[in-house]
Amino acid sequence: MASAMTQQHRGRAILQLASVLLLASPAAMLAAAGACESATFPAGKSYTTCADLSALGATLHWTYDAADSSLSLAFTAKPAATGGWVAWGINPTGDGMKGAQTLVAFKQTGAYVVNTYNLTGYRPLGAASTPIAYEATELAADDGADGTVRLYGKLQLPKGMVTVNHIWQVGSAVASDAPAKHAFGQENLDAKGSLSLIGADAPEAAPAPVAGAPLSGESGDMETQAALSPAPSGGKPSPSPSAAFTAYASSPVLVVLLALAGFLAIV
Repeated sequence: MASAMTQQHRGRAILQLASVLLLASPAAMLAAAGACESATFPAGKSYTTCADLSALGATLHWTYDAADSSLSLAFTAKPAATGGWVAWGINPTGDGMKGAQTLVAFKQTGAYVVNTYNLTGYRPLGAASTPIAYEATELAADDGADGTVRLYGKLQLPKGMVTVNHIWQVGSAVASDAPAKHAFGQENLDAKGSLSLIGADAPEAAPAPVAGAPLSGESGDMETQAALSPAPSGGKPSPSPSAAFTAYASSPVLVVLLALAGFLAIV
C-alpha cells in the first residue's frame, strides 16, 4: 500500500515537472537566441539580417540590396538616461569617430528627429543636421521595448561596398535641441567594429572591438588610439515567424526528456 502511494506521488511529481518545463522552455530559448532575433518592428518594417552588437546592449537589423547598393537599417539601443539619444554610423576612412557618417536619433520639442552628422573632429554636435557622404532617406525613430529607441534609415552606398567600419553610441541628455556629450566608460569606447553587410557567410560572433574615440564631446589624442582593425563580423538571418515556431516547438521535448531521466534517476 505504501509502495503504491509512493509511486502515485512520483507520477504526479513527474507530470508537474514536465508541465513546467514545457511552458518555460520556449521563453528561455527565445531569450537565449539573442536580442536581435526577438526584436519586433512596426508594420512595414522588416529586415533580412540582424546582429547583437558587442557593446551598449545595441542591436542592428538590416537589408542590403546589392543590385542598387542600398542599405535599409534599424538600430536599437537604450539611451544612457531618459531623454537621451542613440546613434549609429559608418566610417569610410577609419575605425573610430573621426570621419564617421552618422545618424543620431533624439527628441526635439517632444518628437523624435534623426539628424545626419559628418563627424569631422572632437566637438559637440549642433541642433541641425550636417551633410554626410551617403544619401540618407526614410529617416525616423520611435520607442521600442524596455526603454530602447529604434532608429531607422536607408543609405545609398558606393557600388561594391559590402564591408564597413561602423560605430554606435548612446547619450544621456539633449541640450539646446542637440545631443549632449556621452560618457567615456569602456563600453562607450568599445562601441565600434567591422561589419559584413552580406552577412550570411560571415562569422556570427563579433570579435571584441578595440577601444576607440568618443562620438562627440571632449577632445582626444587620435595618435594614442589603438589602430587594430578587427575582422568583419556578420549577422544572423532574421527568422520568419514560422521558422522560429518550428525551432522553439521541437527543442523543449528534448529538454523534458532529459529532465525526466534525471528525475527518475534521483527517485
